[in-house]
Amino acid sequence: MQAKRDDSSAVDAYIATFPDGIQQVLSAVRAVIRSAAPEAIEGISYQMPAFAANGKYFVYYAAYKKHIGLYPAPVGVAEFDADVAAYGAGKATLRFPYDQPLPLDLIRRIVRFRLDDAAAGPHLDSEAGGPAGGAVGS
Repeated sequence: MQAKRDDSSAVDAYIATFPDGIQQVLSAVRAVIRSAAPEAIEGISYQMPAFAANGKYFVYYAAYKKHIGLYPAPVGVAEFDADVAAYGAGKATLRFPYDQPLPLDLIRRIVRFRLDDAAAGPHLDSEAGGPAGGAVGS
């Protein structure tokens, strides 16, 4: 299923379900994604906030008990290896613990990378579906 329209009100509702401190962190992640990809539309996919360009979701984020998750991470991409090593939590998953500063510049760079990568066309990993594979879903 492809992203067809902006649904930022659904993202507002998602963020509102969390305590104030978590809302602030989610809002910071959302703001950095918006600034890195101003042409992207946002919505909810796989029950988490997601951004899409050209009808395809390219980045997702979500709040958990002890961290913010960002998907898909640029795993195996040399230019990010050192930067994501501290946050890796599995295939294409980054975890940013609440008790550490949010790496906003890293998130910005990842978003730009994912946006450029998505614009380049489908890849083998896009067939996996969902956040880890980068495919579109709801």
